[in-house]
Formats: sequence, C-alpha cells, structure tokens
Amino acid sequence: MFFLSEIEHTLRVPPHLLNRPLNEAIKGELDSLFLDKVIEKLGLCISVYDIRSIDGGSIFPGDGASTYTVRFRLVLFRPFVGEVISARLKASTKDGLRLSLGFFDDIYVPVPLLATPNHSEPDPELKDGIRWVWEYEGENYPIDGTDEIRFRVHNVSYPPIPLEQAKDSDEKDSGKKDVKPFAPMVVTGSLDADGLGPISWWV
Repeated sequence: MFFLSEIEHTLRVPPHLLNRPLNEAIKGELDSLFLDKVIEKLGLCISVYDIRSIDGGSIFPGDGASTYTVRFRLVLFRPFVGEVISARLKASTKDGLRLSLGFFDDIYVPVPLLATPNHSEPDPELKDGIRWVWEYEGENYPIDGTDEIRFRVHNVSYPPIPLEQAKDSDEKDSGKKDVKPFAPMVVTGSLDADGLGPISWWV
C-alpha cells in the first residue's frame, strides 16, 4: 500500500529562506510541492521521507533565488491490484459506493462489483439517500456505514487532467447536475468475494 520512491528534482529556493539551514529550507519547499499531490504512476505523496543529496546552488542573473538539484525519497500511497484494504463508507449512490481511508477519498465500488445478489433501498437515516443490501440465503445485509468495509483493489487509474473548462453557459446548464470533481488517482474496489464487505458480515 505504501512505497518509497526516489526522485530527482530541480528546486528553486527563494531568497527569504536562505537564512535557514539548507536541508530545512529544501524540505519545506519539497513539502509544499509534493505533499498531498498525486504523481502519475507513482501514487499519492504522503510525506518526504529523506533527502539523499543536494547539488548546485546556482544563482542566475536577475534572480536572487538559489537553484539546487535534489535527490530525495517520498512515501507514496499506491495500492496494488488484489490488495485487501479496510475503509469507511463515504457515500452510497445509484452508481455504487464511495469509500474513504481518511487521507484518500477517491475509492469507488461500482454496482457490478458489489456483493451479489444485491438491491438498493431508501436509506432510513438520510433523506433522498439510498443504501445497498446484499441478499444471502433469504437474509438482507445492508451496507450502512456502521462498520469498516473490506474491499479488494480491482484497478488503479490516473485519469488525464481536463484541458478545457466549461463555458459559463454550459455551467449554467449543468448547474442542476451532480458533477464529480476531478480526481488525479482513482481506486476501483470490489466487494464480490468471501470476507469482503462490512466486517460485521463475517464475525
């Protein structure tokens, strides 16, 4: 789930940081650049683990900042396909479930990957909400967010960044629709196997 990746980056350290210890100033700049950011194919940056080397320190004409070539390691969240993870229910819709790990919320379980057979019903605790129910041997087992939910990673994708923004008129037309915010990394999960789903199902 968590990995160390070594990266080399050309970093500009602004003049107001030059009175601080170099490692401290560089780590602060790396944190602001990478923390909570997704790096395609690598994952979500959780923290800067360490700094391996610092080279350079050039100051270019007309710029008071120093430029360094820095090699460092990041702690990255990147689940692998087939991994089983426990999460919490964030939302339940007609399209399936959205789960959260607390620090990462873009985990989706589409209807075809829910435990089968299943059906949806109105959520008694949430107006206009729905909840999904697993049907097993004549009994109904709802997914209501009470327990942690175990899911198996089905896929990890890195959607391309949208290049065009909607025009004002389009925004007005789509204002009444539910528009899913862009997510740079999306994890698709599955509950359709023994031992998966709310932990209360299996205890």
